[in-house]
Amino acid sequence: MRINQYNSGIAADGKKEQSINVLDIIKYLFFQWKWFTLSILLFGAFYYYQYSKSPFIYRSIETVMIKTPINTPVTARLTRTNAVTAVSVKSEILQLRSKELMQNTIERIGAETNYLQRVGLRYNELYKASPVNVMLAGKSENIGYDILVTPLDADHVRVRKKNSETEDEEVKVPLHKETKTSFGLLTIKPTPFYNETSYGRSIRVVKRPISAVVSYFLSNLNISQMDDDASLLQIALEDTNPQRAAALITELIAVYNEIALQDKNQIAVNTEEFIRDRLAIIESELGSVESDIERLRTANQGVDVQTAGQMYLSDTRQFQSERTKIETDINLANMMREYLTASGGQYELMPNNTGLVDGSVESQIGEYNAMLLRRNRLVEGSSTANPVVADLDRNLASMRDNIYEAVNNTLRGLDIKMNNVLKEEQSARGKVMQVPRKQRMMLSVERQQKVKEELYLYLLNKREENAINQAMTDESIRIVDAATRSTASIYPSKFRKVGTGVAIGVVLPAVILLLTLMLDTKVRSRRDIEEAVSVPFLGEIPLSDRKTNSKTNILVSETGRDPLTETFRILRTNINFMSRDGKEVQVITLTSFGIGVGKTFTSLNLATTLSYLGKKVAVVDLDLRKGSLTSRVGLDGKKGVSHYLANPTIQIKDIQHISNEIPNLYFFPIGAIAPNPVELLLNRRLDDLIQILRDQYDYIIVDGVPIGIVADAAVVDRISDLTLFMIRVGKMDRRQLPDIERIYREKKINNVAVVLNGLKLGSSRYGYGTYGYGGYGYGYGYGLQEKKGLARLFKR
Repeated sequence: MRINQYNSGIAADGKKEQSINVLDIIKYLFFQWKWFTLSILLFGAFYYYQYSKSPFIYRSIETVMIKTPINTPVTARLTRTNAVTAVSVKSEILQLRSKELMQNTIERIGAETNYLQRVGLRYNELYKASPVNVMLAGKSENIGYDILVTPLDADHVRVRKKNSETEDEEVKVPLHKETKTSFGLLTIKPTPFYNETSYGRSIRVVKRPISAVVSYFLSNLNISQMDDDASLLQIALEDTNPQRAAALITELIAVYNEIALQDKNQIAVNTEEFIRDRLAIIESELGSVESDIERLRTANQGVDVQTAGQMYLSDTRQFQSERTKIETDINLANMMREYLTASGGQYELMPNNTGLVDGSVESQIGEYNAMLLRRNRLVEGSSTANPVVADLDRNLASMRDNIYEAVNNTLRGLDIKMNNVLKEEQSARGKVMQVPRKQRMMLSVERQQKVKEELYLYLLNKREENAINQAMTDESIRIVDAATRSTASIYPSKFRKVGTGVAIGVVLPAVILLLTLMLDTKVRSRRDIEEAVSVPFLGEIPLSDRKTNSKTNILVSETGRDPLTETFRILRTNINFMSRDGKEVQVITLTSFGIGVGKTFTSLNLATTLSYLGKKVAVVDLDLRKGSLTSRVGLDGKKGVSHYLANPTIQIKDIQHISNEIPNLYFFPIGAIAPNPVELLLNRRLDDLIQILRDQYDYIIVDGVPIGIVADAAVVDRISDLTLFMIRVGKMDRRQLPDIERIYREKKINNVAVVLNGLKLGSSRYGYGTYGYGGYGYGYGYGLQEKKGLARLFKR
């Protein structure tokens, strides 16, 4: 799982990093079984506790049908031809989920009060099976209460109310009687379930604010359309009591239908009032229009406008004809007058029977003509002097004047008659011109009459239709399948609860361990080193639980078969493979990047392991700044290397100290803490010291200082045949490994090799099994020893 994210992705030898091994990850997780066990036990127990206290949830389902024109019988729709036929199922669903509807339903069935009985850790909802019915007066619907009622006997119960400010208040309340308590007027009535078996069994009565109860039931209410184009709805409700869930769904539909019926009836009543008012108004308007028609017809003498127009047009034509005749008579009379006034025509006959004048004038003209003919005959028989002729002339002249005056009178009469005809004609023509206006007025009034009549008849029809619809109003929703009352709970499930706890107990530590593994940048195993650097790897030093009385903390033994001893034997063997140019490794220097990595521990135990071969081993403390090895072997204050390097008179035998515990093991302490360690280490006497030790000892183990922190390590490197670069598990960041590779490549340290210290025994890191090489362990009994004590169970 560990991925080296700090190098270039290619190891120093040019090979690519090794891919993630899933099997190694699984082994690593299995090795952490104790954490999984603890996590599973904790979460499993917690979820089982949650299961034990969680109330059972039941589901009740009811199927209903929204009535639409499609699924409603035809006989129920005969009078609804003009009604809106479209019904939105989604709109009905939203109305069913309204807060007001739910509140009315809850108040009807009393679902705002919970009657709970404790069974084990769980409270069970009793609903109608409660032995008592509690009523607390003086409480607003938005204020809840929580009391504990315990039946004592047939007449009394004990009531306890928890008060947040003071201690619990407990009172003894008689049944059927309103009792004044500190928390309100309390009335408790028994139910059919109140009997001897209920004595002593406490009932928790909880009333929540109505708004909270509405929100609770709406959140548990699910209304779904059974098909996209179907009017069937499935209403499901989850509650802690199956009877209450079924009752609430059934009552919800009943309340909805009642409200719908009330709305429809109210609409019908409002419609009836509106139609009645409109009928009164239209009836009044219709009477006014009919009065206008009566007045217009009366003005036309009972004749309609079209007939009157024809009559007026006929009169106009008659008057025109009469006017023409009069004009002709006038012209004839004028011609007669002109004839009478013409000169030389006094002894000529006048035209008669011409129709120019009236009959009286015609008779006078006839008499005149007869007298004139007699005169002319007399003149022919005598002369004009004849007295008879003279007398006739006088009579003719008189008659002629009379005829002239008669013609003038006729003309005056014709003028008068002409004026009268013209007036009558003008009057008739005016009446004809008024006909279109009267006809337009009549048409307008008749149109108004027609509209009012149609509207009046329409409203009469609607009034009857509304009355029929009001009598035939039916429910909007019909129940198809009644609400079920299941006795099997849907929640909680013991298997699911405990299974969830076990699953979390497995997943959570796995995630934490894997995240820790992924985010951990410390060196944890040999693979971390080998994937990042090409420096030779000599061995792994495990942690050990062995105890020793030695102050030097030397844990290896000559005949020991423990892993630590085996490790140093392997390290001793691997050191022999680090010889160069045929020259065996003799001077071994230990260094690191930091302190506390186990250089001193490794120096002492490696030197001891080498001494077990019968070799003389010198352990030199060149950490002139700290002197950890010197303190470890108890040689503080003794003469040591710093004295030798600073004083030419000091001999090697003066700074050599023989180990009292291990034969063939010799210590060379630092002596005094030097203020100038670098100058001392650059002294030629250090080379002389090491050369002398080479001659006298088989191996020289030099406990050096960390590299990079001070210059001592680079200075001491000139005397070393092999430098063991110590890395402690969990101390070094993997981002520092490329620095080791750079030191190795640039040969800043002579013949460097890496040793991993502090590996936990049995740590199933990926790559190399239980420990080291192939998972075989060291020795034949290791790995079978069981740790004792609870404290060691989770020790890593």
